[in-house]
Amino acid sequence: MQITNFKDMYIAELQELVSVEQQLGKALGRMAGVASHPSLKDAFEKHRRQTATQCDRLGSILQKHKAEADAHTDQALQAMIKETEKMIGMLKGDDLRDAGLLASAQKLEHYEIAAYGSVAALAGQLELRDDQRLLHESLEEEKRTDELLTSLAKGEINQDALAAA
Repeated sequence: MQITNFKDMYIAELQELVSVEQQLGKALGRMAGVASHPSLKDAFEKHRRQTATQCDRLGSILQKHKAEADAHTDQALQAMIKETEKMIGMLKGDDLRDAGLLASAQKLEHYEIAAYGSVAALAGQLELRDDQRLLHESLEEEKRTDELLTSLAKGEINQDALAAA
């Protein structure tokens, strides 16, 4: 697909975000399944549910612009998830695996924050205020998730992994 104008670039970025959310939803389910710490499992499950809502939000924006939601696959996130899977297999012991899962989750989260921030800025440049508001809503949710993961890392998960060494 050739992108020939700013609006088309915006639409392509939205479509990439749909792919991000779809891939992440699946990965979070797997991560919750292998996490041992109840707070971490809960955080992954909560974010998985949030991801579904965000995907619906993106779908409604794309529908308004008469664009397909499933037009792209975000290969960067695909590679990051592959790295997470590799890490899961390498880390031995529940506490260490949880710390690795948490570190991987934060990398994924930061990618989402960057993606939502960028596409919200594009919406602003196009003066699509309703789109921008919805994208900022998702961006703020992502930031809160990152804060939760940081809190879990500092307060429990990394300390447990360190003590298990």
